[in-house]
Amino acid sequence: MKIIEAETVGMSSERLNHIDAYLERETADGRMPGIVAVAQRSGKVVYHGVHGLADIEAKKPIQADSLFRIYSMTKPIVSVALMTLHDEGRFQLQDPVAKYIPEIANMQVFSHISRGVAKYVPQDLPMTVFHLLTHMSGLVYGGENHHVDRIYLNANPDVRDPRRDITLEDMAKRLGDLPLKFQPGSNWQYSIATDVCGYLIQVISGMPLADFLEERIFKPLGMVDTGFDVPAEKVDRLAQIYRSEGLYDPKPVPPEHLGIGDVTTPTVNPSGGGGLVSTASDYLNFATMLINGGTYEGTRIIGPKTLQRMTTNSVPMAYLPLDLGIERYGYGFGLGFRVMIDVGQANGSSSIGEYGWSGYANTHLVVDPQEDLVTVMMTQYIPSESHAPRSIFPNLVYQAIDELG
Repeated sequence: MKIIEAETVGMSSERLNHIDAYLERETADGRMPGIVAVAQRSGKVVYHGVHGLADIEAKKPIQADSLFRIYSMTKPIVSVALMTLHDEGRFQLQDPVAKYIPEIANMQVFSHISRGVAKYVPQDLPMTVFHLLTHMSGLVYGGENHHVDRIYLNANPDVRDPRRDITLEDMAKRLGDLPLKFQPGSNWQYSIATDVCGYLIQVISGMPLADFLEERIFKPLGMVDTGFDVPAEKVDRLAQIYRSEGLYDPKPVPPEHLGIGDVTTPTVNPSGGGGLVSTASDYLNFATMLINGGTYEGTRIIGPKTLQRMTTNSVPMAYLPLDLGIERYGYGFGLGFRVMIDVGQANGSSSIGEYGWSGYANTHLVVDPQEDLVTVMMTQYIPSESHAPRSIFPNLVYQAIDELG
């Protein structure tokens, strides 16, 4: 990866040195697992740092081409892939999801609990593709202390944490037996909706989701190391994933304890919400396409107006602030991306219209059209909010800007 002199794109090389100092401190002596971080402005890479260990116990260094489970950073890729079908007129945003996935047509909506018994009502208006992409569907992940969340968490874990031997069609059938937490469109909650988007791609296109992503996204973007499983010849590049209950106390997590399972084994259930493995350079290619308005090296992936629509807030102000973790402040949500709408509330530096997303293991994407800036950070550290270099790294890039866009 060629790094250019930062001053040629209005940034300070000296101030970018703060990034190396910070990442070295964070990864010193195995206090955190290894981190790969990239910053690009005006199409030029101004920073590429590789710090720490891919396997702390084995003292194995992280590499520029190390593979990372990107978890929810799968969602922007799948959302873009789905909207390429929208560009072809294959569906409309307000189409009922049940038009394509009849298995979920009869999902009931939680109403209240009376004398210890949960009561449900029909959907007022059907769940639409728009509701899926904006996380206003009524679906959940199961992470809150609510009756419906507990159902998702306990009654049907194969939906919440997809098993690698259950097909997407089976996932949809099982999902159809669960309730919605609220009426579609009446609230916002982060959920398994993008997994449903993945199955929607498969149904509408007539192609397996993995094949569709390979043809429409990965191959034209040169994302040669991105997929739902890691082939044998690349397993040595897969970074170990860690969990920590406190600061600087990483413990390795065995594959059987990960929601997406062992990524070194094939899957028939590619999770559109969190199943991909990738590298920093591959994801930078995807981000470059985004910052270029939908094109990459002369190839158009998605229409510029479509991408503009995806990166415009779609959530009514009444539902803000959103529960986006440490990135909640100042953000709305578009079609698959968080979107900055109030810089005055932001947790750090940003611009109106900045967008991106994060992954469960502390991976992070920032796309800032106003500053023509992209940052990508990869590590394997759970939980994301206990200690968050994913938020500090972009700030260290922003503070190095000398000439505003």
